Amino acid sequence: MDKGNGSAFTEFILQGLTDNPKMQLVLFTVFLLIYIITVLGNVGMILLICTKPQLHKPMYYFLGNLSFVDLCCASTIAPKMLVDLLNERKRISYNGCVTQLFVFAILADAECLLLAVMAYDRYVAICNPLLYPTVMSKKACQQMITLAYFTGLLDSMIQTSCTFQLSFCGSNVINHFFCDEPPLLMLSCSDTYISEILLFTFVGFVEASSIGMILVSYVYILTTILRMRSAEGRHKAFSTCASHLTTVGIYHGTILFMYFQPNSSYSMDQDKWASMFYTVVIPMLNPLIYSLRNKEVKDALPKSLGRICICIGGKIVLQ
Repeated sequence: MDKGNGSAFTEFILQGLTDNPKMQLVLFTVFLLIYIITVLGNVGMILLICTKPQLHKPMYYFLGNLSFVDLCCASTIAPKMLVDLLNERKRISYNGCVTQLFVFAILADAECLLLAVMAYDRYVAICNPLLYPTVMSKKACQQMITLAYFTGLLDSMIQTSCTFQLSFCGSNVINHFFCDEPPLLMLSCSDTYISEILLFTFVGFVEASSIGMILVSYVYILTTILRMRSAEGRHKAFSTCASHLTTVGIYHGTILFMYFQPNSSYSMDQDKWASMFYTVVIPMLNPLIYSLRNKEVKDALPKSLGRICICIGGKIVLQ
């Protein structure tokens, strides 16, 4: 059964992170724990934002969407990776590979743009507080979120279609733990020049626009904070940005390392571990960062946990 433009595969084989059976068992245990924490953390953050009126603000609306994207991203990659760590032969169907790349590309772009929108939100809140309710209205926030997802969808459609129009007529072994575009391009026996240019162009555009908006926003934020006479005001302004800056640094630092390193220093092993970090580890870290460093989240969390404990305790007493 032929696939795409002359491809003769109905499935691919994923090499995974390691061939060592003992190491695979260790990695399975570690990543299973990470994935459980990721699901609990992001679902908990979404529920907390939805149920707490004091968190019904644009900042937390974007944070809730970030948690949703992180949850979906981890769930696109981690379950398959966990199953493969227990299997000797790590198969993925051709259609499964297409779907995984397509969904992952949407989520990766959406996360980049969400982080940029969150920086803009902080800029308006700190630099133009009187205009904040007007500029960051409910309709405006919804339009920004829609634009982030639509951009991810459009980029994903172009990249996925270009990638799977290539011929895969040699080996079907992907030197990776999921269907990412760079290892698929390396596997193709077609001329990949156009696909590589498109990958670099689209990833570069999303990264450059996201980082550009973040840098410009924080230049204005920093200028405004330094002009504040109150030390308490400066501390409060810095604290509202600390969690976001931490997330931005970790996420974009990993992306830049992975996609924009020189060819002479490129290593697929480094690529796999960098990919593992931003597809599996970062989705776990984001809710932890925001829950530990954001005062309003920290204030709302104990109350929610207390109510849960009271409910559970009441049920136990009734039983």
